[in-house]
Amino acid sequence: MEHASRIQQLLDNKKKIFTDLNDEVWEYAEPRFAEYKSAAAHCRVMEAQGFRVKQGLAGEETAFIAEYGSGKPVIAILGEYDALAGLSQQADITEEMPVVEGGQGHGCGHNTLGAAGAAAITALKDYMEENNLPGTIRFYGCPAEENAGGKAFLVRDGLFNDVDICLAYHPSNMNLADQGGSLANFRVFYTFKGTSSHAASAPHMGRSALDACELMNVGCNYMREHMIPEARVHYAYTNVGGTAPNVVQCDAQLLYAMRAPTVTQVKELYDRLEKIAKGAAMMTETEVTIRQVAAYANTIANDVINERYEAYLEKFLPLDYTEEEMEYLRKFYALVPDTAKRSLARTAEKLFGRTEKAKEVANSPIWNFLYRTPVGSTGGKGSNDVGDVSWVCPTSIVRTACYASGTTGHHWTKTAQGKSSVCHKGMLLAAAVMACTAVDFLTSPELIAQARENWLDRLGGETYPNPLPADCKPEIW
Repeated sequence: MEHASRIQQLLDNKKKIFTDLNDEVWEYAEPRFAEYKSAAAHCRVMEAQGFRVKQGLAGEETAFIAEYGSGKPVIAILGEYDALAGLSQQADITEEMPVVEGGQGHGCGHNTLGAAGAAAITALKDYMEENNLPGTIRFYGCPAEENAGGKAFLVRDGLFNDVDICLAYHPSNMNLADQGGSLANFRVFYTFKGTSSHAASAPHMGRSALDACELMNVGCNYMREHMIPEARVHYAYTNVGGTAPNVVQCDAQLLYAMRAPTVTQVKELYDRLEKIAKGAAMMTETEVTIRQVAAYANTIANDVINERYEAYLEKFLPLDYTEEEMEYLRKFYALVPDTAKRSLARTAEKLFGRTEKAKEVANSPIWNFLYRTPVGSTGGKGSNDVGDVSWVCPTSIVRTACYASGTTGHHWTKTAQGKSSVCHKGMLLAAAVMACTAVDFLTSPELIAQARENWLDRLGGETYPNPLPADCKPEIW
C-alpha cells in the first residue's frame, strides 16, 4: 500500500478539476440517453488529461471510452451522469424547492459517480506515467443507468470483452464495499388499443383501452400472492387516454418494471404478465402490444476486489469534517424520516451491541468509518446495470458517504446535497480507493488471477444471460 500516499497527492493536485466537474454535471441534470452536455464535459476533461477518447458507442450517442496505455492488463473504471425525472432541487436548501418545477435532478448522485471515476482514472494515469507501468486503463462513460440500463447495450456489443478488472462506484450514506445482490430487472411497455365512442350515447360502440390497463393491473396485483418473496413488480400509467370522461379511451399505456434475484426469475414474471396483459385485452376486446425496452442483470460482486476496497477505505478513513460541515449534515439529518432513523439504530446495534457507542453512531449525521457488511449479506432491492458488466468480467462497487446518514435515495434531499463540500470529500475518497485498488491489480498478475478465480466460482458455471431482446435498441422513451 506504499503507493497510497502518492495517489492521494496526485488527487489533491487536481481535485478542483473534478469537484468542478461534479458541480457542472449537477447543474446540467440531463435524463437518460440525452446527457449531451454531461458527456461532453467528461470528454473535455479526459482529453485535457491526455486520454484517447472515443464517443458514440453501441448506438448510444452519449457513451464514450477514455483510454490510456496499451497491452495487458486492462483495468476499467465506470462512470455515469444521468439524472432523474422530477427531482430538480436547489442546492443546500432543506425544504423542497425545485430549480425547475417537475425538472430533472441528481437524486441518485450520478454527477458525483462520474466525477469520482474521472478523478480516479486520472490519478491512476499520472501514477502509471511516473512509474512507467504497462497496461491499459479505461474510463467508461455510461449513459442511462436509470430506467434504461445503458451498460447492457455496451456489454452486448462486446465493449468489455477484454477487460481484466472493472471497478465501479456509487455515492452513498456509508463507506463500504458492496456485496452485490442487486436485482435483475426488465422494463416493458404494454400499449392497449381500443375503439373510441361517446361514453353516454353510444357506450356499447366503445372498447376501452383504459379499462384494459386497469384489468391488467388488477391481474398483476392478484399475482403478487404467488410470486417469490424476493420479486418486485411496479407499474406506471404513461398514457391514460386523455382527460375527457365522456369519451371511451381508445389508447392507453402502462410501463412495468419487474425485478427478481436472477434474470431467469424475471423472465418467468415477464411470461406471466404477458398472459395477464393478453387476458385483459380479451376481456375488453382491445389489442395489446408488448415491447421490452430495457433489462438489467443481477450483480455479482467480487471478494478479491472488495478486500482491496476495504483495505483502502480503512486506510483513508475517518475523513476530517469541519464544524460547519457537521452542522450542514445535522440540518439534513433532521429531515430523515423516523423509520429510517430506527433502521440506522438497528444497524448500529448489530455493529456495536446495545452500547453507548451504538447510540452515538445511530444519532450521528454521517457514518465516518468503514462499514463491513455481515458475511453472506447482499445489497438492497434496487437494480443496477453494473450487474451486466459483472457477468463478463470481475467487477465490484465501492460506496462512500456523500450525504447525511439516512438520506433517502431518489429523493430531493439527495439532490440538494450533491454539490456540498461533504459530497466532494466522499467523491475524492472514492477516487483514491479506486485508483489505489487499480494500482494493486496493474502490478500483480497474481491478484488478477485470484479475482478471476473468485468471479468464476461465483458464476458457478453460468454465462451472461443477455436479457436484452435482439431487436431492442437504445432509445429515449
